[in-house]
Amino acid sequence: MIAPLVSVVVPHFEAPHDLALLLAALELQTHPLDRLEVVIADDGSRDAPEPGPRPYAVRVLRQADEGFRAAAARNLGAASARGEVLCFLDADTVPEPGYVAAVVRAVAAGADLVVGRRRHADLSATAPDALRRWFGGDGPAPREFDEPGWLREAYERTADLAEAGDDAYRFVISAVLSTTRPLFEDVGGFEEAFSAYGGEDWEFAHRCWLRGAEFRHVPDAVAWHDGPDFAGRTDDAQARRSRNVEGLTLARFVPGHANRGDQLVWSHPDVVVRLDDTGAAVADVVASVESLLHGADAGVWLRDGVALDALEDPRVHRGDPPAAVLGRARYRVDLDRPVVLAGATLAELTEVAPVRVGEHLTVGRTRDLHRGGPDPSVLQVPGVSAEPALDVDLQRRWGHEDHQRRPRFQRSLRTPFVATERPTAAP
Repeated sequence: MIAPLVSVVVPHFEAPHDLALLLAALELQTHPLDRLEVVIADDGSRDAPEPGPRPYAVRVLRQADEGFRAAAARNLGAASARGEVLCFLDADTVPEPGYVAAVVRAVAAGADLVVGRRRHADLSATAPDALRRWFGGDGPAPREFDEPGWLREAYERTADLAEAGDDAYRFVISAVLSTTRPLFEDVGGFEEAFSAYGGEDWEFAHRCWLRGAEFRHVPDAVAWHDGPDFAGRTDDAQARRSRNVEGLTLARFVPGHANRGDQLVWSHPDVVVRLDDTGAAVADVVASVESLLHGADAGVWLRDGVALDALEDPRVHRGDPPAAVLGRARYRVDLDRPVVLAGATLAELTEVAPVRVGEHLTVGRTRDLHRGGPDPSVLQVPGVSAEPALDVDLQRRWGHEDHQRRPRFQRSLRTPFVATERPTAAP
């Protein structure tokens, strides 16, 4: 069987020593070198990288220096790559000889996204010949730094991501990341809005997860980072500033309490609601939208938009949700008419999704949609209703004493509902 063509995409900026080590390490790969190509995507270095003659195909692409644009550099390299497997390695990350072969085995076993094992060592004084002796067992190893304990624990807890949940993206590192070409193209590559260190790998992995990708951490795919982990090379103040910059950009694109809290409104909501309001009364649509948005990180897209002139809520739109929004929302709701949700918030229903409430409201998971997952119609939540909104009197609804003074929904988000199977005799 012919080995797959693997494209190693290397974002690079002003790091000739590290790049020389990486290129030397790729010469030692056990994967056939005639089935390996290297694309160096230079992020605006003053001098273009010179890879020199290599036993594999290698070329250099360049983009202007407009600040930290690792995401754009990876996209640039991937667009030019010809491989069936895209293997992203940072320029300061040196793969062991079996790295590419381990990635290929994982892909052959069904993985769509592979995370290697990143180890840390002081490679600042290591020359290519010394690297070859080290990897060949004939020379001394450089000084090693500790691996991040939180990552090691996460991989153990999730059986190397085989049993991961919606937080799987948090354990993906772009320095040792590989994907199949179809997955990379399906999700549209890296988000180029990230213009500082960190975050673009999590955002990319989040969209891959929702697309239904199979994740794997492969401990045998070892690559050595030159220097300690980020936490080991920054002081507390610098680390805090970096986390805040990364966190604010992540919050724009990756929904969920851990990334953005609960109180702000974002362009990419956690829940996308598509509501067919054709022929409905404005008041009925308003009442429905109010009940759906209450306490939820959601956006509503109205097919006809009959109530848009009456509403000033930036979360309500006309038409179809953009692909970028659908690709980042964890949950989807489709309604064939306006309904008023009672007994729970939409946020609470997502905790037990996929689920169906009544005859008209379904809360599904985006990942399930792409993987042919559970049918929400077989689940129900006791005590929750979604009745059609008909002839709503908004003044009476909003002015009702119970509506004014009491919490509308009694259950806490910390106490999920228990969804039960719909009785087989139910219609």
